[in-house]
Amino acid sequence: MHQKACTILRLFREKSGFVSGEYVSRSLGVSRTAVWKHISSLRELGHVIEAVPSRGYRLLSSPELLDSGEINAQLDTVLVGKRMDCLKETLSTNADAFRIAEAGAPEGAVVIADAQTGGKGRRGRVWSSPVGVNLYCSVVLRPSIMPHEAPQLTFLSAVAVARAIEQTTELTPEIKWPNDVLIDGRKVAGLLNEMSAETDGINFIILGIGVNLNMTADQFPNDLRQPATSLLLESGSRVCRARFAATMLNELDKLYAEFLCNGFDPVRDEWQRRCNANGRVVSVSDAGCESRSGIFAGIDGDGALLIRSGDGRIERIVSGDVRVI
Repeated sequence: MHQKACTILRLFREKSGFVSGEYVSRSLGVSRTAVWKHISSLRELGHVIEAVPSRGYRLLSSPELLDSGEINAQLDTVLVGKRMDCLKETLSTNADAFRIAEAGAPEGAVVIADAQTGGKGRRGRVWSSPVGVNLYCSVVLRPSIMPHEAPQLTFLSAVAVARAIEQTTELTPEIKWPNDVLIDGRKVAGLLNEMSAETDGINFIILGIGVNLNMTADQFPNDLRQPATSLLLESGSRVCRARFAATMLNELDKLYAEFLCNGFDPVRDEWQRRCNANGRVVSVSDAGCESRSGIFAGIDGDGALLIRSGDGRIERIVSGDVRVI
C-alpha cells in the first residue's frame, strides 16, 4: 500500500465522521485529484469509503487484511515496525526474520504472515497456523545484552500480548512460565525466541509471537498437548487482526524502550503480577527428569523459574513444563 494511502487511513481513524477532501489534500501536500486516486486504491483493497459532496469522505469499514499499510496506519512506535514485511504464506516468520536479520535488517523489523506451513513452538513442537484467522509475527531486535540474558525478551513479548488482549477484548489473560499466554487456563498464545550470538554478545534476537485470534473449534488439531483456545471462542466476537497486531506492536515498542532504559526488573514485575501461578503449588516436569514441585516463588533476573520446596529451599529451574496444582 502506498504511504499516502496509509496516511489517509490514519486521518480517517483520527477523525470521527467525515473528513474533507481539502483537509486530506493539505495534510498530504497533494492535489485533490491525487487524493481521489488514493481513495480509489483503498477501495480496490476492500475499504468501504463513503464520499458526499461538500462533506468529504468517511471510512465505513475495512477488510480483514494483515496488510502493512493497514497495520502501519494504527502504529505509534519509535522502533518496532518501521520495516514491515507482510506475507500471504510462509514456512515460518521466525525463519524469514532470521534471514533478513542476517542480511542486515534494522532493529525493529517485523515479519507477519497470513499463514504458516511450518510454524513451530518450543522444543520443535508444531504450531498450527491456518490461513486468515490468527497472528503469526516475528520481530528483529538487537539489544546490547549478553547471551544468557536473551530469555528475558520472551517475558517482554508475553506482557505485550497480554496488554493487547486487554485492549482489544474484555478478556483477562494470564501468563504461564515460560512462554504461554492463557485465557481461563487454555493456551491462546505462544512465544518462541531464537538468536544469533557470539560468546561476548548478541548479534540479534528474533521474537516469535503466535496468537490465536479468530480460530474456530474445528480448526484446532486433535493432538494438542494442552487445551487451546482463541479470542473468538472466549469472547464470542471476532477480533480485527490488523488492530490487534498494531496494538501488540505498540505495547512491545513501549516495553522494549523501558527494558533498554531500566533493565529487566519492570518487565519482570509486571510479568509476575500476571502469572497464573502466583501463591500456588506447581509441578515441573522435564524430559528425562522426575517431576519437582513446590510453591511458585517468581522468576529470577535471567527468567529462570523459582520454586520453594517444603523445607524452605529455593530451587532454580531453567527449563520444563509447569502445571499448577
